[in-house]
Amino acid sequence: MTCCENKLGSVLNEDIGKLILRFSIAGLMLFHGFSKLFNGIDGVKFLVTSAGLPEVVAYGVYFGEIIFPILIILGLFTRISSLFFALTMVFAIFLAHSSDIFALGKMGGPIIELPLIYLLGAISLMFIGAGKYSFDARCKKCEIKA
Repeated sequence: MTCCENKLGSVLNEDIGKLILRFSIAGLMLFHGFSKLFNGIDGVKFLVTSAGLPEVVAYGVYFGEIIFPILIILGLFTRISSLFFALTMVFAIFLAHSSDIFALGKMGGPIIELPLIYLLGAISLMFIGAGKYSFDARCKKCEIKA
């Protein structure tokens, strides 16, 4: 490593990176969730029933786009919340973009770029966890002391 890399490494650390990832992925998803909370989920119900699934499945969007993102931001049950968040994105890609999976948009990127970023971010959090700045870390400290 270079001298600059060592100096940067002493200021920047992986726990701050995990915090930024949690806030960016989950925080941005909350906009989608709150939009559905205030404007309804008729579009999601249509997609779900068109796929042959029961309409009640559509209400899972509230968990996937509001509850799990809030838990991820707090760093509470981060790995399991990230798993269900990722599953929400798999459903979103399947229901809303199944015909676009390999299609490219006008700017050259995949049409499913946004849900794919959410999916991959959630999968990353499943593997790396919440980091030091989270309720998960605080709970872990409590278990060690007990």
